[in-house]
Amino acid sequence: MQIRVKLAEKYGFCSGVRIADIKVRRFAIDGGIGAILGQVVHNERVVSEMESMGMRTVETIDEVTEPAIVFSAHGVPPSFHDHAHKRGLEVLDTTCTFVYDIHREAGAALEDGCHLVFIGESGHREVVGYTHDLDPEDYHVVSSLNDAQAVDWSVYSKIRLFYQTTLNAEHYEETVRHIEKVNSRTIRADTICYATKENQTAAEKLAADPEVELIFVIGGTKSANTHHLWEITSKIKPSKLIQGPDDIDSVWLQKLTCVGITAGASTPDSLIEEVVSFLEQYKNPE
Repeated sequence: MQIRVKLAEKYGFCSGVRIADIKVRRFAIDGGIGAILGQVVHNERVVSEMESMGMRTVETIDEVTEPAIVFSAHGVPPSFHDHAHKRGLEVLDTTCTFVYDIHREAGAALEDGCHLVFIGESGHREVVGYTHDLDPEDYHVVSSLNDAQAVDWSVYSKIRLFYQTTLNAEHYEETVRHIEKVNSRTIRADTICYATKENQTAAEKLAADPEVELIFVIGGTKSANTHHLWEITSKIKPSKLIQGPDDIDSVWLQKLTCVGITAGASTPDSLIEEVVSFLEQYKNPE
């Protein structure tokens, strides 16, 4: 018995990640030699391909021995640019324009006297980019309702709240409302990436499809937006988070007739095509 595959209406690479991927590949093809600070995008396949082109991944600027450094789509603190230039490094900046917009909006809010609140993961590279150069007194990073309840928000004259772009905003609604309840001068910034929103909405719709029995969410193990897609679908339908066809256990497919597929914003088209091909060729015993 053959398995039918249904794809989400929107999935995979967002424009920011696609542009970052293209920039680095063109740089390498043109003979550029450099190192990438962290993963250029959070996908192991892409990282492996970059390394095969001579673009290794490093964790700190001081590790770079190549003439150039690549800053990823997630962005970096402004001081990292200064550090790289002081070391004489050429900078290939692939920061998503949407992330740069948030850097600018956060800076303007700070100048306007706002206390900054970033809803997200403190260790995520995007959030580190926003907060690393700031005075700790000027901001909070909040990842849960408990975090929010531990702070007296009433002491701030006004608050500007930003979301990590890859989050599922609904998951943090209770947390944000608590801050707003304590301090009515809290203003939310609309900082969830439009591509992330579209992927999440499409994933939810796919999971609600009565014909779909199992959802595969394809993406890197370090991809926050991929994990959030899995959180959304798993509340509705059995879901598996995989990096590619090699992660699929045939036991999962027994007696299934229809499988749904979605993918994170850092998942390349080629990887999605491999999973689809595997499933379409797979045949369950009659």
